[in-house]
Amino acid sequence: MTSRLLIFTRTTDYRHDSIPAAVDAVRALGRFAVEHTEDPADLERPLDGFAAVVFLSTSGDVLTPEGRGRLAGYVESGGGFAGVHAAACTEHGWPYYGELLGARFTRHPAYQPGRAVVEDAGHPATRGLPAVWDVTDEWYDFDANPRGGARVLLRADETSYEGGRMGEDHPLAWCRRQGDGRVFYTTLGHAADAYRDTDFLAHLGGGLAWAAGRPE
Repeated sequence: MTSRLLIFTRTTDYRHDSIPAAVDAVRALGRFAVEHTEDPADLERPLDGFAAVVFLSTSGDVLTPEGRGRLAGYVESGGGFAGVHAAACTEHGWPYYGELLGARFTRHPAYQPGRAVVEDAGHPATRGLPAVWDVTDEWYDFDANPRGGARVLLRADETSYEGGRMGEDHPLAWCRRQGDGRVFYTTLGHAADAYRDTDFLAHLGGGLAWAAGRPE
């Protein structure tokens, strides 16, 4: 049975030009039935028919109070949640969201090439990736290290690019449990080029499938 995803791309702060390419790429994976919205009212309705809700480069405060309650209840009761890239720049006024995601964006250096190191090659989001993966992206720094409350899948090699401030232990992608739900986050996916890259699409598709509860 095809998993249904609700992809939410509302922005009230910086908006990524890559959003249309990203939505099209998830649809083109052929693994999910995708509903795409930017209407916060769509997060106020029951979400039980979706295997996962995906915040794809959302930014700023994007939910109503009713939507916040609906999303929290959905995840706590077993729904999946995935955040892509600027999802970490979202809902700063809602403390639960920071707990859900595991960390919040603080800054990034210039868009540039660097190296991502696979920490957990057994996860669907990293299975098949090179052990050291050459990536061009924005290398987000975070307000906290999610390790300890999350299963870290990828970390940044800060010696491979300029401007990183988290040091040797710099997670880039991770997954975690929130209540009975599954949460996946990847910082990658800034530019439209990412959504034409086969390694990135394998990473993203695997993470979405895990959040949606597909077998590992």
